[in-house]
Amino acid sequence: MSDSLIERKDSNVQKEKGHYPNADHLVASYFHLSLPVVLGSIVTIVYNLADTYFIAQTGNALLVAGVSLCAPLFMILMAFGNIFGQGGSSLISRLLGKQDYEAVARVSAFCFYIALAVGAATGAVILLLQEPFLRMLGSSPDTLPYAREYSTVLLFGAPFIVVNFIHMNLLRCEGMSGLSMMGTVTGAVVNVILDPIMIPGMGAAGAALATVIGYACSDLFLLAVVLRRSRRLSVRLCGRISGEFLRDILSIGITAAITNIASSLCIILLNQQLLPFGDEKIAAMGIVLKITMIIQMILVGFSFGGVPLFGFLTGAGEQQKVRKLLRFCLLFLISTALAMTIFVFLAAGPLLGIITPDAQLVADGIPMIRWQVAGSACAGMVMLMTCLCQATGKAVPALILSLSRQGILFVIVLLVSAAIAGYTGILASQCISDVLSAGIAAGIYAVCWGARQGRADR
Repeated sequence: MSDSLIERKDSNVQKEKGHYPNADHLVASYFHLSLPVVLGSIVTIVYNLADTYFIAQTGNALLVAGVSLCAPLFMILMAFGNIFGQGGSSLISRLLGKQDYEAVARVSAFCFYIALAVGAATGAVILLLQEPFLRMLGSSPDTLPYAREYSTVLLFGAPFIVVNFIHMNLLRCEGMSGLSMMGTVTGAVVNVILDPIMIPGMGAAGAALATVIGYACSDLFLLAVVLRRSRRLSVRLCGRISGEFLRDILSIGITAAITNIASSLCIILLNQQLLPFGDEKIAAMGIVLKITMIIQMILVGFSFGGVPLFGFLTGAGEQQKVRKLLRFCLLFLISTALAMTIFVFLAAGPLLGIITPDAQLVADGIPMIRWQVAGSACAGMVMLMTCLCQATGKAVPALILSLSRQGILFVIVLLVSAAIAGYTGILASQCISDVLSAGIAAGIYAVCWGARQGRADR
């Protein structure tokens, strides 16, 4: 698609699609698309850091460990939300381009209600299996009561958490990314306000309740935007959607969900490996993972933000511009990751001290956090290549990369490293996995976009 064809689109379609990237200004278009995603990701982190910060202020390492052990629960709920949030947004974007507004209304309503139902079903099933599930997460007899308190409230609020990912994603299809981000901000602010009020008296249950209320407030804000501002999205019961539409949603959404589920399984296994070394080590790792999530989400935002532009250039047959943009993005992401890595290495102690006053948790966390960020530059390369494969329709390479650094490869590295080097091997496993995954990403690039393809373009 050329710029001249874009200009021939009528004004109504332009309003539906929003600003489309200009292929002649690659860097500007890249940042135009990426920065809102990064800002939204940073705000999302507040949800996780707020609980950790206020819980850590109690000075109870067992409470910190119990809540940290429930992190995979968030990822599981996020995975179900992304099935219908990302899968639905992909389909709705194309339906808007076809001006099939009736289908947009039906698909958006379906995604909203199915997310509520799936959230309720998921919460109910895990509640029935709560005790064995929490033990599988790595709970010990000392941390199990805290994990049970936190997870019980969280699972009762599962529908509010899952449905949050629906309108947060769908509103972006209509160009309302700012209002989508404001919904996330609303929930984060409510959570931060309620945490210091509820945690001192209710402990783990108070932290979970503050989180659930924050998500509920975000849901109400986003729902109000849909009802008052959206021209095409709907929450009316519009009947069933076709099997073709459902397959389209699931094919995109399940791929996105696999990454979340794989990450949660890796955290479960990591906690299991740390359990013999004491609950304090699990508590320290919980804090470390929340802090390093900031780096990861920034890299994710700058990677996924470029997906529409990569897809646009690929569809236009501009393979040379794809390479040019990829080279810039790689350089930018590697430089950004290295800068953040150096900062974390130098400020590891003070960063951990901001979250917890426990000197032992800080001491345990310093080597953990340094090992966790040591491979960030390689992680950025893997994320970018994953997004490039998704944008260009290379599903198998995208799945391979999604299951590498925080999937099957990580599991193999963790088990081997733990067997060889014990505790230090456990800490080093993420860095080793990042480096090996970067090698896989380089191999995929050589096969899909290497010299042979370059000669074909010329």
